Amino acid sequence: MKRPPIFITGTDTGVGKTVLTTLLAGFLRQRGHRVAVCKPVCSGGRTDARLLAAALGGEFSLDEINPWHFRAPIAPVLAARREGQRVTLPAIVAHARQLQKRGDVLLVEGAGGLLSPLGENMDSRDLLVALRAVPIIVGLNRLGVVNHLRLTLAALPSAARARAMVVLMTPEMPDRSTPTNAVLLAEHFDAASVVGLPWLGQPVDFKGALRTAHIRKILGRIVSL
Repeated sequence: MKRPPIFITGTDTGVGKTVLTTLLAGFLRQRGHRVAVCKPVCSGGRTDARLLAAALGGEFSLDEINPWHFRAPIAPVLAARREGQRVTLPAIVAHARQLQKRGDVLLVEGAGGLLSPLGENMDSRDLLVALRAVPIIVGLNRLGVVNHLRLTLAALPSAARARAMVVLMTPEMPDRSTPTNAVLLAEHFDAASVVGLPWLGQPVDFKGALRTAHIRKILGRIVSL
């Protein structure tokens, strides 16, 4: 029996979703898994999708990983409308299910935060629920992230929230809250389901990170391996 899809969402845009998804794809492949990755919708460029394609070693084409892409750097649903296109939940689910057949682990990365509109009358939460996926919520570990994470967790259906993992991404310039956010969040959410990743540089050396035992241990916790 295949494991359920893993859905990587975040508290906002630019918090490290693609970095984490790329690391998880490489880590799972190292462990011998056949990994499929889908970033169904993006706008304003395909840099993120190209990183994911590289992590899979060319096994999946860019269009398979990212079937809907639009030029304007605005919310995907608005960018799609500018180009006379409509993205719908059934279409994304059908595409993701096809990719899932080609691997034993499917990673799905949303765009923006959990409630950011992806397509017509749908957001990442709708897609996550439709795929019955396990949520991973990424937040930048700085002042304000506890509020953002609690709001995101509260927006999840109870069954999904019970399976969720939270990943705190260390920023290049930590602030005074960075060492304390996980402790504070644990007062409201299972501490065992909160992990932190250190700052990995810019650009990220993904191959180097995956050679680091500490990083591999964290990634193993995230996907329960």
